[in-house]
Amino acid sequence: MKKIVLTVMAMFCMVTTFAENAETKNVELYNMDVNMRSIQRALSLNKEQTEQFADLHKTFCAEMMFAANAKDEDKVNEMVRLAVNKDLKYMSYILNTNQYRKYIMLLNATMRNRGLLNNN
Repeated sequence: MKKIVLTVMAMFCMVTTFAENAETKNVELYNMDVNMRSIQRALSLNKEQTEQFADLHKTFCAEMMFAANAKDEDKVNEMVRLAVNKDLKYMSYILNTNQYRKYIMLLNATMRNRGLLNNN
């Protein structure tokens, strides 16, 4: 009897761990943290732009994490779309035309690689 109880408990722990990892993996897709030095180099940002970019990117990351925690898939997609549109709008104010184009390409590649880009 003791072996059966221990076996059932072990199976329960494995299932719980698996379910927890599946949920965490989904949330990790929405983590948009970046290496600021790499972005600064890639976009040729000056000091002022780097500071503004960092502030705006923190907001974008927070909005993406809110989207990741939404329950309804349609709500998630809508929240991601709004977060991206808001981020692009604000980035257009601090980046010049060439920097903005590069940023769009980088963001698009990131979203596509993570499977977050809807091909509508």
